Amino acid sequence: MSSPHPSDDKSDHTVSLGKNTPPPPPSAYPPPQQQPGYGQNPYGQPGYEQNPYGQPPYDPNAYGQQPYPQPGYDQNPYGAYPQPGYGQPYPGYGQPYPAPRGTNTMAILALVFGILVAPLGLVFGFVARSQIKKTGEDGDGLALAGIIIGGIFTLLFIAYIVFIIIFFAAVASSVPLR
Repeated sequence: MSSPHPSDDKSDHTVSLGKNTPPPPPSAYPPPQQQPGYGQNPYGQPGYEQNPYGQPPYDPNAYGQQPYPQPGYDQNPYGAYPQPGYGQPYPGYGQPYPAPRGTNTMAILALVFGILVAPLGLVFGFVARSQIKKTGEDGDGLALAGIIIGGIFTLLFIAYIVFIIIFFAAVASSVPLR
């Protein structure tokens, strides 16, 4: 049997789908170079600098100048601010601030209720001050203000009630009985 395609003596055994496509023309760009693997130096061996201009590598000591002060060199001639070593805090700054303490919730409620419902402000103020002594929380001033305001408003309320009672007693006694 004869095949529909003439057989060549070449060793090219490509499968075509009915079209004879020529190989692509050579590219004007060079083939891509293989990238170095992870962790490998992309610029060649360590210690060897690749300089495309043929100049010698930069040497900071070539003209007798040091790029950085050497250890032991006093950077501050007046000595007012000594430079710390690596990983040490700067002098004069001390320790960081501690985390702020929370304000006692009962102290806040004592101030609010001291204005709105005076007797509750007194009660919440005394409870808050005893809690603050035990826990060391903030809010002692709020609790004290709640006690003072609650006490003043409670005394004013009691005075008002006494005044109303005296007023009605006076009015009732001045009305003639028939």
